[in-house]
Amino acid sequence: MTEAPTSQRWPIIPTIIVAAACATMIALGVWQWGRAGEKDALLATYERNRTAESIALPMAGPMPDSAMFRRASATCLEVVAWRPMGGRSVDGRSGYRFLAECKRGAEGPGFIVDMGVSEDAQFSPQWTGGEVSGIATTEPVEGGLIATLMGTRPIPRPMIVSATPAPGLLASAPPDPSSVPNNHIAYAGQWFFFALAAAVIYVLALRRRRREGQGH
Repeated sequence: MTEAPTSQRWPIIPTIIVAAACATMIALGVWQWGRAGEKDALLATYERNRTAESIALPMAGPMPDSAMFRRASATCLEVVAWRPMGGRSVDGRSGYRFLAECKRGAEGPGFIVDMGVSEDAQFSPQWTGGEVSGIATTEPVEGGLIATLMGTRPIPRPMIVSATPAPGLLASAPPDPSSVPNNHIAYAGQWFFFALAAAVIYVLALRRRRREGQGH
């Protein structure tokens, strides 16, 4: 029995396509693996920030890593609007936290202050501005990975979770670096698995094709 030519055992174009796809997935896995180390270093910075000296809240986003989860202060000249959204108080109660959109200057950029939590979504805070201090973070914004890649996701503005709540509100739970996940190792594993699965499926498909061809 003569052996089938290599081009028949391994079709050139389909094999190139599958090999390229597997190589791309492996490269993505390696990239995610490297990102895991970078994320660990970033989380370590966040932990150090928690005990660092207080700073003035940065004027505009994007927030520098050196300011995230750090004690900060700012002056809210005027509350432009209130935005309620789901949240939790410092003692663990669920409710609605009230985010104040603040003016910082006559023409300068604004910032956000989380002034506390209420169980009533219709609560109307009476706080009109002033000096605030608490933990620095960024405002919650809508839009996921696709919006980020397309450039349509807005840059989050600086935000302070105030240590002193507005009258009638409970202090919000301060942001915690432990809530920032490091999923890059899991993502790397997924890409490696996808590459292996694609290669195995392709080999099995070729074997089935050869068996069917030998049966005729």
